[in-house]
Amino acid sequence: MLSIHSSSSEVLRMTDIAVDLKGVTLTYGAFVAVKDVDLKIDKGSFVTLLGPSGCGKTTILRSIAGLVTPTSGEIVVAGRLINDVPIYKRNIGLVFQNYALFPHKSVADNIAFGLKYRDVPKADIERKVKRALDMVRLPGVEKKLPSQLSGGQQQRIALARAIVIEPDVLLLDEPLSALDAHLREEMRTELKIIQREVGITTIFVTHDQEEALAMSDRIVVMNHGLIEQNGTPEDVYRMPATKFVASFLGQSNLMAGTIAATGNGSARITLDNGASIEAKAPASAKAGSKVTVILRAQRLEVGKKAANGANKLKGKIAATSYLGGTAIYAIDAEGLKLQANTIIDDQVFREGETVDIAFAPSDCVLLGEDDRRLV
Repeated sequence: MLSIHSSSSEVLRMTDIAVDLKGVTLTYGAFVAVKDVDLKIDKGSFVTLLGPSGCGKTTILRSIAGLVTPTSGEIVVAGRLINDVPIYKRNIGLVFQNYALFPHKSVADNIAFGLKYRDVPKADIERKVKRALDMVRLPGVEKKLPSQLSGGQQQRIALARAIVIEPDVLLLDEPLSALDAHLREEMRTELKIIQREVGITTIFVTHDQEEALAMSDRIVVMNHGLIEQNGTPEDVYRMPATKFVASFLGQSNLMAGTIAATGNGSARITLDNGASIEAKAPASAKAGSKVTVILRAQRLEVGKKAANGANKLKGKIAATSYLGGTAIYAIDAEGLKLQANTIIDDQVFREGETVDIAFAPSDCVLLGEDDRRLV
């Protein structure tokens, strides 16, 4: 219950929260699957839990759904504490990896399952099923069996079944993983469009970084049961909070070095291979400190005469992966192993060629000795 002394801004903020996890911990014997997780998810947002297998993302999803019970902490959905609420009394929509459709039931009966369980009148069920099919752009397939549909269509039926009950939150457990690459990319766009049109709060679990970047309003990167970073796709990609985030999300070059001097919001860094570079740096950066410089592979310019960027290095192409409009280069820059992902203008550099490498100080992110970003 809201306090009568709460300010209007506090009340607005509290009512804007669809899901609130407070100190959630879940253990299996001595194994800690999730440890003291705090997470607030805004109404209507699309939030992705991203991380490797075993990081705790699916455990959080299953905890919200009611499939597992936290060892400690609170789960609040739509302002209601649901720790002890059984799964069938939680107004939660859930789409699994394998869709979990009833093979011998028609599409209409699959979608209507949750409505019948809630004793919704038959006339209303038919109307709601038709509307759900329209939402997922599959009108007129009510009488078909799941086996008569493609993988992408089955995925949409599973989504229709989840949203037809008008849930407080929609949980998606890697629902695109069973699709081929082309359909998977197509369904990313469709799923996001549907989520926007319906306006439903959605929590999406994946280990696929491209899915997370393409679909999310916010990305929650997890590792070993902990949240490493929670931010917009742009922030998480451009300003990784930890070495793990930089390594897991996207392709990064990690260069160890020591700060030689600081001033005017920048730092001169001597890399371990002896090269000297300049990086944008916060006030906490101190001369003499050991740092790791994070540099995204897409931020390197590679050419015979690289002109852009205050930082310039010489290198030799060790390997080339040609991808049509782009190329991935493995480069040996005087003992420094770098990767560059570049757009191809007029030529592809081959193994053994000498190239110039350039990048801007603003493209560098500095991590301290604790492997966390300097702020």
